[in-house]
Amino acid sequence: MLLKKGSKGEDVKKLQEKLGLTADGDFGAGTESKVKEWQLANGLTADGVVGDGTWSKMFGGEIIKEDVVIPTGGVFKLEKLKGHIPDAVIAQIPDTAKKFNITTPLRLAHFLAQCGHESGNFKAVSENLNYSADGLKKIFPKYFPGNLSESYAKNPEKIASKVYGSRMGNGDETTKEGYKFRGRGFLQTTGKDNYTKFTKFIGEDCVANPDLVSTKYPLASAAFFFESNKLWSICDKGADVETVTAVTKRVNGGTIGIEHRLQEFKKIYSLLS
Repeated sequence: MLLKKGSKGEDVKKLQEKLGLTADGDFGAGTESKVKEWQLANGLTADGVVGDGTWSKMFGGEIIKEDVVIPTGGVFKLEKLKGHIPDAVIAQIPDTAKKFNITTPLRLAHFLAQCGHESGNFKAVSENLNYSADGLKKIFPKYFPGNLSESYAKNPEKIASKVYGSRMGNGDETTKEGYKFRGRGFLQTTGKDNYTKFTKFIGEDCVANPDLVSTKYPLASAAFFFESNKLWSICDKGADVETVTAVTKRVNGGTIGIEHRLQEFKKIYSLLS
């Protein structure tokens, strides 16, 4: 969700109605001024921009990012997941499902299967960057030409600062923001821009304290990725190989580990159905 001066459409109309303005669907100076007033009165940064945090607070947690909004409130047989999904993760599911439109067993099964695979069965919540010199040449060849990798090997802070520096909202290598905003959570939220977006939605400062993504919000940050990238509409297409593959491509960028992802999906979906 991102509405600002110049935006148009039905979401702008809904916003204007909430603010007591003429709902013409055109986000102009008058709407911007009213948004700033509302943000100031509700303890938010008065920037006149309606992101996830402002929208969520204004409309009681309703999220509109998918093409179609499906009412929240799905009921799941979470006790069936015991022994397969860690108890600590199961405990996070109800609140995460409510916040991020996980409304059916099908959506939850796709989501958990991807999270489980990407995190080694929900064990890895922070990116492992302890690469050898040869590993750096293989994984990040364009960043480590010649013998450069030898001076970075086995130093995660230096590696992340270089590889993630000057992109994804991070400062250059010298700022070490590449390391500060390295991958965390079950789907590896990476980069200052993504931490900032998640902060605006969740209402807790994960930019000032990035470790919150790995300690408190590993599942929620992963669900935010699904919601923000409109993955639920893909999940809704079915429980077949084609759908699992399509979801995998959006999560992974390819089909690495597809057999295990499919296996996990089938197992979780059968438990929840």
